[in-house]
Amino acid sequence: MIKRFIQRVFGNEQKADSKKSKPRILKVAEHGIKRDMISSCALRTTDQLQQAGYQAFVVGGAVRDLLTGRLPKDFDVATDATPDQVKAVIRRSRIIGRRFQIVHALCGNETVEVSTFRAMSVPIIEGDSDDMRADQHGRLLRDNVFGNQSEDASRRDFTANALFYDPATEEVWDYYHGVADIRAKKLRMIGDPATRFREDPVRMLRAARFAAKLGFTIDGPTQQPMRAMAELLANVPRSRVFDEMMKLLLSGHAWACVTTLRSEGLHHGLLPLLDVILEQPMGERFVKLALEQTDLRIQQDKPVSPGFLFATLLWHEVLAAWEVNLKQGVRKIQALHQAMDDVLKQQSAQLNIPRRFDAVMNEIWQLQPRFLDRAGAKPFRLLSHPRFRAGYDFLLLRCQSGELDAELGAWWEKFQETDEDERRGMLLTETTEPAKKRRRRKRKSTAAGPVEAP
Repeated sequence: MIKRFIQRVFGNEQKADSKKSKPRILKVAEHGIKRDMISSCALRTTDQLQQAGYQAFVVGGAVRDLLTGRLPKDFDVATDATPDQVKAVIRRSRIIGRRFQIVHALCGNETVEVSTFRAMSVPIIEGDSDDMRADQHGRLLRDNVFGNQSEDASRRDFTANALFYDPATEEVWDYYHGVADIRAKKLRMIGDPATRFREDPVRMLRAARFAAKLGFTIDGPTQQPMRAMAELLANVPRSRVFDEMMKLLLSGHAWACVTTLRSEGLHHGLLPLLDVILEQPMGERFVKLALEQTDLRIQQDKPVSPGFLFATLLWHEVLAAWEVNLKQGVRKIQALHQAMDDVLKQQSAQLNIPRRFDAVMNEIWQLQPRFLDRAGAKPFRLLSHPRFRAGYDFLLLRCQSGELDAELGAWWEKFQETDEDERRGMLLTETTEPAKKRRRRKRKSTAAGPVEAP
């Protein structure tokens, strides 16, 4: 027990010392990031920690975005203070996390995430199964050890994300030539790419997202092992993959991210649409329209519904299953419900979409056949449905992609805008057949098989 404790403490220190490296320190004239470009909460946090005698830097994506001329969404801070020490310095703050604690510094509506410098990984102690840090594929299971700044830089994924900005001196500390890579629009992995992807396969998804979002080219040695190692994503917890997919789809560059996933061979098994639908011209148009409209809403700071987004992504899988069920003689609505259940069940085995989104997707899909009914009281009832707007927006995507006649979308657009009397005049005329004859004909058609495509 004592021996293992000594190995943990002093072994880590020796390892840290052996990995210390000196950063290149760039002055403001070289990088152009001024103190007033940092959020007031991040400035207050770093100032308070530095005044208390600790190191404190703005890190990662915020520095990268400022160097590329973008306005960062969040400002993160890294420090050599432990979470308890941060909590003691920052009056309005709270410690969160179990495996690796971080601190949220609170300033009005803004929250700054403060993390303690981390080391690359814990050592493997032979014969102590509790201290194993990797699975049989090389994926790190434990990577939660405090370290120094150089170690913290080395454990970050890409050179563009391993930058530290000191607001007090307006200096950028650059350990891995990240500034040069950003200026060259190159995404480069820190360390051996195959080893780093094996440690955490989600880094491959992050590479696709950053390359698409920033307009960067993935460095040759970083890109080379990705296609062969894509199968390692199957070993990652589904919740983590889902979280990364949400970041990708809500990045404001979703279509570019999806095409990058395909080009790098990372799409298989994540979403059925990426395996099948994009190979179909109509399906590709539908998905492209949906993702481009999502990108536009995000860029305009408008709200986006993840449920609606996943409904669009999975729709052509539902549509294909629906058509198969109809050909097998299943009644129209029952065939649709069965198709929805099958697709969601299949998807849950691949991507851990939260169940709260299932209800939204189901309602949007269930409304689609109801838009075809434009006679009697049905259009009025549909207009009052709580999900009408989402279903209507979905319908417009189907019309714009060529899946449905554009006239249908135009009819529903006009139906919403007119008054009650004009709406009644727009209703399609029902057949004049006697009701009994109409029902008899319908039963005969049902017995002969499906007569109406979705």
